[in-house]
Amino acid sequence: MQEAAGLFAPLTEGERADALRTLLEDERLQTMTKIGRYRVIAVEPLVLKPPEPMAGRRLVRVVIYDHSEDRCVDGCVDLEKGVTFHVSHSTSQPMLSVEEESDAARAAMEDDRVLRALQPGGRPLGVMHYWSRRPSDLSYRRRSAAVILGTEGAPPTLVAVVDLIDLTVAEVVPASRW
Repeated sequence: MQEAAGLFAPLTEGERADALRTLLEDERLQTMTKIGRYRVIAVEPLVLKPPEPMAGRRLVRVVIYDHSEDRCVDGCVDLEKGVTFHVSHSTSQPMLSVEEESDAARAAMEDDRVLRALQPGGRPLGVMHYWSRRPSDLSYRRRSAAVILGTEGAPPTLVAVVDLIDLTVAEVVPASRW
């Protein structure tokens, strides 16, 4: 039972690094790693139940968004054997990583248009994954985030759409028009 409990333990930094390195060295991801336009979204423990053949092993799920191909890479690594045992690709958009949210908020707060339009005391109140339905918008084609800005305890006043590839603000819109 003790051994099974260890399967649910958070990953150490070393385990996270080993899992990511193992997946990125997999030959199925050679093109992605050569181009290098990707973002690690999640590295988390994965526990499989019997009768799965990998049940009882220390496994890691790694989710990466490949900006060069506009695809999500979902891989699974066996830490004990140091091998990647599953890789899949899809056109789905994974959730924003904590780092993407932080980067988007920082990019919004460094943009002159945002700084001019933001009220005193204004700051990011939240960050959401965003894509436009208008083909002419940059966020229609590229992974983007909407940074909601305003002052604490008041309705939002501004929304900044941030392109997550280049970390640039593509659009600044009054929250009332959002």
